Amino acid sequence: MPPRNQSPEQKARDNIDKMLEGAGWQVQDKTAINFNAGPGIAVREYQTDVGPADYVLFVGQNAVGVIEAKPENWGQNITTVEDQSSGYAEAKLKWINNNEPLPFVYESTGVITRFTDGRDPRPRSREVFSFHRPETLREWLTHSASLRGRLQHIPSLNHAGLRACQITAIENLEDSFKADKPRAIVGRRILRHQIDDDPLWSCP
Repeated sequence: MPPRNQSPEQKARDNIDKMLEGAGWQVQDKTAINFNAGPGIAVREYQTDVGPADYVLFVGQNAVGVIEAKPENWGQNITTVEDQSSGYAEAKLKWINNNEPLPFVYESTGVITRFTDGRDPRPRSREVFSFHRPETLREWLTHSASLRGRLQHIPSLNHAGLRACQITAIENLEDSFKADKPRAIVGRRILRHQIDDDPLWSCP
């Protein structure tokens, strides 16, 4: 049971600890680090050359991300600390030879959590339901670029057998992906599927 009279930031960190554990992370203090405890380790108050980061995330003993923790009442202003969390991601970590910024950056109040993949062509934070699992971050790191980065290199569409309206719909959607637009609308009559899952294209 957590102690009474906790500060708002301590309460937020308790919630963040629970969220991390629920996502498969082992939460540890900086004085008792055991990288063999699980696939993902979240170390509290890990020292960097710009001060202690609230949490540094390790997957397979490699530092991959940071979390900046703020009290719940910071929820509406959580994006204002992105420079701070990015600073920790770009800092030199104690005991670790990290030559590049850590790619995954979170800001969290324990209620609202935002995430940035620094490998995106135009990195920006997005609200997420919780922290990603260590296995998810490991899988992402097997690719040379983020998903949004890979979408910049979609192969050219083969126009054979497609109608003009279908070509326009597909290419507009691909342009939307490349522009990193968070929402795109595709007419429901543009694409249908037969029972055998072969695509059958039609135009309105």
